[in-house]
Amino acid sequence: MPQGTDKKSKLESIKEESNYLRGSISEELVNDLDYFGKDAIQLLKFHGTYQQDDRDLRQGRGKHYQVMIRTRIPGGGLSSDQYLALDQIADKYADGTLRITTRQTIQFHGVLKGDLRNTIRDINESLVTTLGACGDIVRNVMSNPAPDSDGRQEKVQEYTNHLSELLLPETKAYHEIWLDGSKIYSSRQEISNGEALYGDSYLPRKFKIAISVPGDNSVDLYTQDIGLVAIFNEQEDITGFNVIVGGGMGMNHNKAETFPRLGDHFGYVPNDRLVPLVKSIIELQRDNGDRADRKHARMKYLIHDWGLDRFRAEVVKRTGFELEPFRPIPKFKLELYLGWHRQSNGKWYQGVNVENGRIKDEGKLRLRTGLREAIKKYNLNVRLTPTQNILLTDIDEANKKPIEDELRGYGVPLTDELSNAIKYSMACPALPTCGLAITESERIMPEVIRDLEKEIRSLGLEEEQLTVRMTGCPNGCARPYVADIAFVGRSLNQYAVFIGGDPAGTRLNKKYRDHVPLEELVSAVKPLLEIYRDGRKEGESFGDYWNRMGIETLEETVAE
Repeated sequence: MPQGTDKKSKLESIKEESNYLRGSISEELVNDLDYFGKDAIQLLKFHGTYQQDDRDLRQGRGKHYQVMIRTRIPGGGLSSDQYLALDQIADKYADGTLRITTRQTIQFHGVLKGDLRNTIRDINESLVTTLGACGDIVRNVMSNPAPDSDGRQEKVQEYTNHLSELLLPETKAYHEIWLDGSKIYSSRQEISNGEALYGDSYLPRKFKIAISVPGDNSVDLYTQDIGLVAIFNEQEDITGFNVIVGGGMGMNHNKAETFPRLGDHFGYVPNDRLVPLVKSIIELQRDNGDRADRKHARMKYLIHDWGLDRFRAEVVKRTGFELEPFRPIPKFKLELYLGWHRQSNGKWYQGVNVENGRIKDEGKLRLRTGLREAIKKYNLNVRLTPTQNILLTDIDEANKKPIEDELRGYGVPLTDELSNAIKYSMACPALPTCGLAITESERIMPEVIRDLEKEIRSLGLEEEQLTVRMTGCPNGCARPYVADIAFVGRSLNQYAVFIGGDPAGTRLNKKYRDHVPLEELVSAVKPLLEIYRDGRKEGESFGDYWNRMGIETLEETVAE
């Protein structure tokens, strides 16, 4: 709880009185209702589940309850068997789709309450967990997904797995409720009944961590509570980490005191001090984050209110050591990993675009079937990317063309068949199931991006790597506030338009127009593309151009 106040939100009481995330979940699982009560809904998030209402299916009969289940997959890595097991679950219990999230996990949508326990049990039997995928704890730890040619990513993945395991909640509640007390997913020797790291109330809000190799910012390090850049020596061993703190995307349109924020460079820490540092930062947020106002509860606001110097001093008190200066690193860029790439083990991986992260069969595009058959036939492992795509890994040279043919046979377009506009776009799920959504996103983005693509092509800008992101509300799940162009849900069928972000994720964009109707989104940004085409410097991105020119006088410039 913040120093100097005894106030706390209702949710804080729910967490404190939950008996370490048990609450009434077990009892409500077996009652005759098709929904959970308000307190249980909040606790279910810690178990990886959100209760939702499909607004399309109400049909005048009240709410149509179902649940979304999110997995926890550190760095997005899945074996062939794990992926195929999750694919089966999508048919057995969910809506027949898998959705790749921007935190490299899989979500299931449309699961009914009566199937919830069996779904989570089946997920765990595939050696994947849902524990800690949501809730006021450390969420899925992200890292660069590609098994690169120099082996650096594999070493980063080891730290990703290690941190993810250390930062899981310790309560036995998950295993008691969903797995009959058995322990399947965890390598820990024992699951305790308390919470040494999180305490009785867990954290004030969600907490996000990502790890990257130098130069690659596919994980959007500056939007995380803690961003870590691995530093390597000449032998390609990790010697330590540059640390970035205080990022976060969420905001509220009507509250100026809420805002997206990029993280600050915090310093460098040797690898043997990484865990104590990370735990101390989490504990500092646990003890001082705002527990009265959840809209002000993320660590970014604590750092904003305190200042970085005070925050650093408090961390040093807890760790007992000073951080070293932030080490020089290459300029960041956004990697998509699409197409063919060599791995460090001599094999290949193929990056496949998944538009807006939804793996499904629809019309001639039978993406879900194509991926399943290729993974099964060639025993391929999988990596999920922060840009909602999928990497098919560990491919023998002789199987490259057969796999391409397999995918094309199911109508799956490969990277050279897609425009940059589509490849660099992202959208959150939004309507009809997300309870926070105020307008469309995933369902309408394919139409919007193709209309925009036509204008981009007509202007001769099709080779530009223009990032376009859409969300159905201002909470920022698709990380819109670092994109070149973002359409952020404002009210029904209306959006706020932001421009000027950095594709590498190192600069926030700014609001250009507000309350733009859906049908006018493309026409609203077309003049900006024309001005950019005519006035840009060589190699200058759309976001860099408008950041240089200044957005404040943009309306006047467009009017001319």
